[in-house]
Amino acid sequence: MPTIRHARPSDAAAIAGVHARSWRAAYRDLLPAPYLDSLDPVARAVAWHERLSDPGGPVVLVAEGEAGAVEAFVSFRARHGGAAPDAVTAELSALYAVPEAWGRGIGRALLAAAVAAMRAAGFRAAGLWVFEDNARARAFYEAAGWRPDGEAVTEETGGRELRELPYRLSIS
Repeated sequence: MPTIRHARPSDAAAIAGVHARSWRAAYRDLLPAPYLDSLDPVARAVAWHERLSDPGGPVVLVAEGEAGAVEAFVSFRARHGGAAPDAVTAELSALYAVPEAWGRGIGRALLAAAVAAMRAAGFRAAGLWVFEDNARARAFYEAAGWRPDGEAVTEETGGRELRELPYRLSIS
């Protein structure tokens, strides 16, 4: 099993690399190839470094493989809605793994660690958004007990309109 730990600012480049590689593989049938090819891990590393350096930023956990390299990460924070963050609902904003890690249990272990961290932080529920046509991700979350919760919304990503579904998990 992987080593799971809190991310540090020094992990920003590794997280950005996982982020870009995962998007290119997971969304190749959903998003235009030029958009996926244009994902810039260097620019993403800057953004991740800022998030990881911000004491009020999201909780980010990484999973390291046997060689100590970051193979996956997960990010969550209090759900933002209305005027203030929702103190009881966490928003899982990212869970990505390098394609070589898919099917090895790293994602399941990382998701379980994130839910445990949410519970420890006092959250009673969690939500996330997933592309409606991303059958692999939907099956992954449903196997972990997440359920669709509400109406789909249409978002524009990479020049393409995609429907996203809200999912929810009770963690109290």
